[in-house]
Amino acid sequence: MTTQKLTQNNEELQMNTKRIALSLARSLRGGGRTLGSAALVLAAIAMLLVGVLPHLSFASSHREAPFISTDPQADNTDLYAFVSPDLTNTVTIIANYIPLEQPAGGPNFYTFGDDVLYELKVDNTGNGEADISYQFRFHTTHAAGDATFLYNNGPITSINDAHYLQKTTYTVTRVEHGTSTQVLASGVVPPVNIGPRSTPNYENTAMQGVYNMTGGGKVFAGQRDDPFFVDLGSIFDLAGLRPFNSLHALPLANGAGVDGVSGYNGHSIAIQVPMTALTRNHQPVSGAGASNAVIGIWATASRYATRVIQKDGTHPEGGQWVQVSRLGNPLINEVLIPYNEKDYWNASKPADDKYFLEYYTDPGVVPVINSLYAALDDANIHNRADLVGVLLTGLPGFNFTGNTKADMLRLNMGIPVSANPNRLGPLDGANPDLQGFPNGRRLADDVTDIEVRALEEGYGAALNSLYGVPDRNPNHLLGDGVDTNDKPFKSSFPYVASPWQGYEAQPPTP
Repeated sequence: MTTQKLTQNNEELQMNTKRIALSLARSLRGGGRTLGSAALVLAAIAMLLVGVLPHLSFASSHREAPFISTDPQADNTDLYAFVSPDLTNTVTIIANYIPLEQPAGGPNFYTFGDDVLYELKVDNTGNGEADISYQFRFHTTHAAGDATFLYNNGPITSINDAHYLQKTTYTVTRVEHGTSTQVLASGVVPPVNIGPRSTPNYENTAMQGVYNMTGGGKVFAGQRDDPFFVDLGSIFDLAGLRPFNSLHALPLANGAGVDGVSGYNGHSIAIQVPMTALTRNHQPVSGAGASNAVIGIWATASRYATRVIQKDGTHPEGGQWVQVSRLGNPLINEVLIPYNEKDYWNASKPADDKYFLEYYTDPGVVPVINSLYAALDDANIHNRADLVGVLLTGLPGFNFTGNTKADMLRLNMGIPVSANPNRLGPLDGANPDLQGFPNGRRLADDVTDIEVRALEEGYGAALNSLYGVPDRNPNHLLGDGVDTNDKPFKSSFPYVASPWQGYEAQPPTP
């Protein structure tokens, strides 16, 4: 069925359910913006049952859609892209997969999927199509065969250690304009961080997994600390923000945020490449206003179209590759895309995001937030040109890629590296940092606070005025109270912190 036909078939359902949701939201705000607790809970449950509103979640892409939540090896949890702070003529792109890895999850420890095609994609012409793809394929072998189930049979002190029994290797291939193909590197995935007996001096071993690529640049693939930080426990509890608990329609005592991702790991695919490998003309970027300065980036995972489960436990696969996960800007599938279209969104490409435009212009989650927090200045629920600009086209003079509406992480490679990075990027009125999200995304960018404020038009007076919106105080103060990662990031590639050790695992934050 074509995208157009799917959209047409869904149109009547979407309009009806949206009317119900907006009616409920107006009821919640009516009569002096008060409503009994029981009625409020019933209304909120009704909204969720209707199915038009996204889950009240700001959990990056950890289990963001029904289908992909059953397939963690292909679940793209986060995407980062930034000018490398220690090598400023290069760009680092990091895509994380496999959400919420319990560090002690043996004996079958987490690993990349041999039957998954992982891709990092770059659009340097502004049409939402991939001009460059970096494709990763993995292959796992067990040296002991039928002799043991063990991951290792002694200390692993190097990535080529004979004690490293269940070893995963990979290749990275660059595809340009769908025709030019070149294998850039092959390597070994370092072991997971098991414990002091199995993986002593872990980081020394892991960094042996950094390889040089043909044509310049570096690559790494392996387990790392999950760099996302967010108060999952509170946000899943009816969009709660602990520092603002007393202002919620179902109030609790105010409290500090709790990082629900603390203590968990993920698997990272990271590349660091010269800017000239990414620009449309393969020329250096002369400055922020250069015609080749801005690129769009997203990551995907694909599986074969067919799988046959055999009685002997094998499951041969074949057919064409089918995309099952994608990620550009953080939090989009969770916060903006309705439940019934989340899997459809994951299978689509940025060039087709015009079919999802209404969820950016009329975001269903905003009336819910308006209703749950009476103390806020109600954000507009229709015609949100700001969200279209920030998320679908980029902003003129900043990271604009053109009029094609495509959800990509847009990076202006000509904006200099910040001497004093600010977690809020451009949204910090006192110290705006133009290198921060939504200009790419650095590991320390607090995308939860940034996007919560954006949804509620809490940009601050100066930025709100660009869209003819009054300063919405106190919306520009919103946040979940979790401002930093649970581990400090590395100062050099691949930048993501060392993974938590299984022997000492205590997730989440004690």
